[in-house]
Amino acid sequence: MRNRLIVMTALIVMLVFGTFSLQHLMNGKAEETFSNATLKVGSSGKDVYELQGRLKYLGYYNGKIDGQFGTSTKNAVTWFQWKFGMKSDGVVGAKTKLKLWEATKNWKPTAEETGNAGAGAGSGGTGTGSGSGNTGGNSGSGSALDKSNKLGLSKGDLQIMANAVYGEARGEPYEGQVAVAAVILNRLKSPSFPNSISGVIFQPGAFTAVADGQIYLTPNEKAAQAVQDAINGWDPSGGCLYYFNPVTATSKWIWTRPQVKTIGKHIFCM
Repeated sequence: MRNRLIVMTALIVMLVFGTFSLQHLMNGKAEETFSNATLKVGSSGKDVYELQGRLKYLGYYNGKIDGQFGTSTKNAVTWFQWKFGMKSDGVVGAKTKLKLWEATKNWKPTAEETGNAGAGAGSGGTGTGSGSGNTGGNSGSGSALDKSNKLGLSKGDLQIMANAVYGEARGEPYEGQVAVAAVILNRLKSPSFPNSISGVIFQPGAFTAVADGQIYLTPNEKAAQAVQDAINGWDPSGGCLYYFNPVTATSKWIWTRPQVKTIGKHIFCM
């Protein structure tokens, strides 16, 4: 009984000390930039400007730095948390703030990233962030993703595209994997879709791999190479904006789209 009491006391002390240590680090370091508020969808203000700026520095966020915590910001946070081995819930609490601060010690905010830029400022399109490319990468697809590309996409853009191709089409022939990557790029160029790679991929309801979590599987070299081939101009889809598996498709609307070709199990359409 006495030994059990000692163990329980030690555990309580460790828990209290651990919580104090984290809070101490936050007070001494990350609090210099973030407040103690928990950030989530619907949050706004200085902390969100800070959050978006740091995420963009790392290549996880390609949207406009506007101080508004929306879907694209949540997607970037979720991706960051997943890559750093944290709970991927898109909510920015003390642990996420500290991890983000540690990963961006060399980041220096611009006027846009502090919310002090004039009207109309912002990145808008497919910006490349700071150019640091410090997104961690996945060991299975590093070499292909390190190659240059003609569209000026960031390493983070290429990485999440490889994730999408692998999650959506890893069982398809190589031509079909390139076609999926091409559809993503075709949507990026279309005014009917978001104007960033992450926006296209994480658009609600756009890709099954996002809905079922397969977007976070580690892509292989073939998926990464398929992305490079699509960026270099190969479009097996013939300019298509959509594709679907006729065996599993539940949307009646997708059947109304003009069909161009079938590659593997996917029908590509306009």
